[in-house]
Amino acid sequence: MRRKGYCVAYIASLKRLRFSTLAFRVPLIWEQGNSVTTKSVSGIGKRRAAAKLDQGPNYEKRRKEISEAAARVFNRRGFRDTTISAVAEELSIDRASLYYYISSKEELFDELIREVSEENLAMAQQIQASDATPAQKLRELIVELMKSYARTYPLLYIYIRENLSHVAGKRSKWANHMKQVNRDYDNAVIGIIEQGYADGSFQNIGPAKTVAYGVIGMVGWTNRWFKPDGSRGSGEEIGKIFADMIISGLSSGALALEGAAKPVASPKKKKSAPATK
Repeated sequence: MRRKGYCVAYIASLKRLRFSTLAFRVPLIWEQGNSVTTKSVSGIGKRRAAAKLDQGPNYEKRRKEISEAAARVFNRRGFRDTTISAVAEELSIDRASLYYYISSKEELFDELIREVSEENLAMAQQIQASDATPAQKLRELIVELMKSYARTYPLLYIYIRENLSHVAGKRSKWANHMKQVNRDYDNAVIGIIEQGYADGSFQNIGPAKTVAYGVIGMVGWTNRWFKPDGSRGSGEEIGKIFADMIISGLSSGALALEGAAKPVASPKKKKSAPATK
């Protein structure tokens, strides 16, 4: 009787060992909302980490393809409604294959936006610190920003359209970093406006911060209608038009702040002389 009990316990332990071994080798993966969940230790994360350390041309090429596909899906569906499955479908590949390159849509989106935003910030700070005139600086900054929107289309447009106030948890660090990047970019534009005020090349029409926000907002509003393959001009051409409009308005003497000309009244019609009999 005791031997039988031992045998039953031994068989049960073998079954548990077999299940745990299979669970380790074949991770149970599914998508909860937008991220990957594992019920066991998975080798995918290790392979992904190893691939990042040894980023060959094929890996980089595939990552670029994934980024471009994700950008298209983000543009169509928005950040909230985009899923890893949708990106995989866009690439016509299995979802499991995608996890070798990314862990979640958040990771992909955050990485893309961070890289582009940091590049734009570096560009803005370099322009601000240059020896060019304030008008030249502002012109270059506007053109370069519009070119960036076109070059990375539609990533930056998605970023400025989406309400990311719900960002929390692991993404809080990214969100805080992006807020600082945005503030630093704003300060670079504000600095250029203040330089123009200081040397008199820009008419002081109001707080530099308000003017800077107006400049950034004007370029950003192109998310409502601009497409790189459209017929309304390239990003650079549109940037130059915007720069001309803004700088012409800010340049000294261009705005009549006081004593603005009043609309010319229509001349009064002369009364016709009464007919004589």
